[in-house]
Formats: sequence, C-alpha cells, structure tokens
Amino acid sequence: MEKATAMMRKLSAFLVSLALVTTSGCARKGADVNGSEEIVVAAAANLTDAFEELGRRFTSKTGVRVTFSFGATADLARQVENGAPFDLYAAADTSHVDELARKGLLTDGTRAVYARGRLVVWVPPGGGLQLERVEDLAGARVSKVALAKPDVAPYGRAAVEALRALNVWGQVEPKAVYAQSVAQAKQWAATGNADAAMLPRSLVREGEGKVIEVDGRLHAPIDQAMGVVRASKRQDAARRFIEFVMGEEGQAVLKSFGYEAPGRK
Repeated sequence: MEKATAMMRKLSAFLVSLALVTTSGCARKGADVNGSEEIVVAAAANLTDAFEELGRRFTSKTGVRVTFSFGATADLARQVENGAPFDLYAAADTSHVDELARKGLLTDGTRAVYARGRLVVWVPPGGGLQLERVEDLAGARVSKVALAKPDVAPYGRAAVEALRALNVWGQVEPKAVYAQSVAQAKQWAATGNADAAMLPRSLVREGEGKVIEVDGRLHAPIDQAMGVVRASKRQDAARRFIEFVMGEEGQAVLKSFGYEAPGRK
C-alpha cells in the first residue's frame, strides 16, 4: 500500500512538472507570435497590386508583417481622423496627406511623395468594343463608362479633368457610372456592368484587355504621398516601410506597376 502511494505521488509530481513545461512552452510560443511586429497600412485602392508586392518584400527583409486596408483616398483619410488603428496612410494624392498633417494627425517629418500615377482607359478582354482614342468614349458604341467618384478618388477627379480638356465630358457624363474606388470601377467593367473604365495604369496587368494611355498634360499631376499616423504605436516600423518604398528596390517595384518617378514638391 505504501509502495502504491509513493508511486502515485511520483506520478502526480511528474504530471505537474510536465504541465508546467508545456505551459511555459506555450507561453514562450505565444510571446514570439504576439511579439512579432506588424503594421497596418491604409492605402489608396490604386496601390493594391503594387503595395501587396512591396509588403511581401518588406516582410522578407525585415520580418515586419504588413496588413493593408485598401480604399478610396478620402474615405481612408476620414477613417484616420476618426481614430482607425492605422500605422501609415498612403494616399492617391498629396492634398489629403497634407490636410491630415495640418490637423496634427501625422508624425512630423514622415511625409513622402512616393509616386506619380498614370491614368488610362481600359476595355476588358472579350468585350468586342473597339476604341482607339480617349475621345472615342463619347461615341454611340459606348453606353457606360466606370470611374471612381471624383470627390473621394483622385483618379476619378483626373478622369473628369481629362475628359473636360478633350471637350467630350458633355457626351461622356450621361454614361458615367461612379464607383467608390478605382478597384470597384475596374470590377464593374470586368463583369460587363460598364463598357470601359478610367483607371490607374497600375491596376491593369500586361495583356489584360485594351489600354489607352491618357496624356498626363490633360489633368493635374497625380502625385501620391504618404505619412506615419501620429497615434501609431509602431512609429519605427512604419518609418522603415516608408524608407523601403522610397528606396531603390521600392521605386523599382512601383515602376514595374506603371508608376512614374514622383514629382518632388
């Protein structure tokens, strides 16, 4: 009986020790996971493909994970103002970044103009619509043209400016269908809900339908800026992401997606 009791005590002690080791191991593992750095980037919808590639490369180099929230520039700016938990804000223009900076919502010294966007007319593959010039959007063969809302998306605003400069906005305006973002405008054209879309060059892959370049002189330059959100608790990691985007590799990636070198202003 005494032997059995002793054995039970030893077994109990062993099980307790095993539990402590297991718990300690789990705690260490959890600490590793929770302790790994991550930044949340609010980025204009035109950046979807380019920034996802930049995020992968940045994480590979630094170990800092990047989560993106893509949307219309003005919508994301309002979210920053309302305290959304973003670490970095990347707009499709400079004015929204400057406005947030004036309101004290961005960290001093982090504003950077990282790219100049290019506007195109896109006709999805298989549509059968033959367009050769931007002005052809005014023709009878086109019934709907998708573009992002000019009041929330800089590319939508640039599209209206270009069509006005070409003196065809009067004919195109009745056909315009307004998306909340450029990504949604592309989706509408891709699914047959519009005959064509006016989009950032960065959202159209090589060989994906017909692309007609819009002369950049027809609209204000689409310079795009970003900055670190002042309320972020990951200031250093967010700054590192900006440095990566502005560096040689980051700029090469942006160029491969159709962006031009930014206008420094």
